[in-house]
Amino acid sequence: MSSTKLNDPVKTVLITGGSGLVGTELSQLLTSAGYKVTHLSRNPTQKHYQTFYWDVKKGEINDEAIISADAIIHLAGAGVSDKRWSDAWKKEIYDSRINSTKLLREKVEKLNPGLKHFISASAIGYYGWDTGDKLVDESTEKGEGFLAHVVDDWEKEIDRFNSLNIKTSKVRIGIVLSEKGGALEEMAKPIRFGVGAPLGSGNQYMSWIHINDLCGIFAQVLQNAEAGTFNGVAPNPETNKLFTKSVASQLGKPLWLPNVPKFALRLIVGEMSDILVGGNRVSSKKIEEAGFNFQFAALDDALEDLLQ
Repeated sequence: MSSTKLNDPVKTVLITGGSGLVGTELSQLLTSAGYKVTHLSRNPTQKHYQTFYWDVKKGEINDEAIISADAIIHLAGAGVSDKRWSDAWKKEIYDSRINSTKLLREKVEKLNPGLKHFISASAIGYYGWDTGDKLVDESTEKGEGFLAHVVDDWEKEIDRFNSLNIKTSKVRIGIVLSEKGGALEEMAKPIRFGVGAPLGSGNQYMSWIHINDLCGIFAQVLQNAEAGTFNGVAPNPETNKLFTKSVASQLGKPLWLPNVPKFALRLIVGEMSDILVGGNRVSSKKIEEAGFNFQFAALDDALEDLLQ
């Protein structure tokens, strides 16, 4: 992303989830581009960025965080794969997204109705737990399953910012690849120990994205004031089988074991196994047509950058 334009009305960007995997990288990128970055946190003690208090469950936000923001990038939400999907954790996944977005909207409406731009994370889970080899895009209808339900309600809450005449954008995030944690680290662990294997049939598609490119998409949407919905995925989704083989190749490890069967995954992780044996082949065409150039369009290039 180029440095901030002189006529860019956005100078201060408030980020929720700013200390997370994506938030940390995005904060650095936007700061280097000339934006002032502020964060919301339940424990506002970090020193790198001005950090304001909020507590979604209590419905509290430091007013100054909202008043001082020209744009908000909303990344906060309970990790989908952080815990086994008990009823309580599924409620946390849902509530953390819908309630946080609702709280932000209510505070913006009251304190800063002139906010320039609201940009929120979303997820390709919108398309359903398994869409086979069909290429889906932003115009594809909502799919089936728990995550599709969560994302649909989440996006409806996000879209309510439009009623405030605030530019509103959603980035449906795919599988984020980073050397600092997340999906790639979890996939690489068993491979490093020689017990890696494709999951289920191995034919399910994984729509991945290098973290640098994902942050670049958020930055472009912000800087170019682009409204609407964009898939945050790389141009070349790969099957789980090919993805696993590519990780093993980069690590110089063999894959001796047969595929991990669906029933075994169900025993290990419960209902969450649906998203491991299912998959989505998601298009990045819309963000590319908006002028975004991927640094890591090919999986091998992304893995070489992150694993070597």
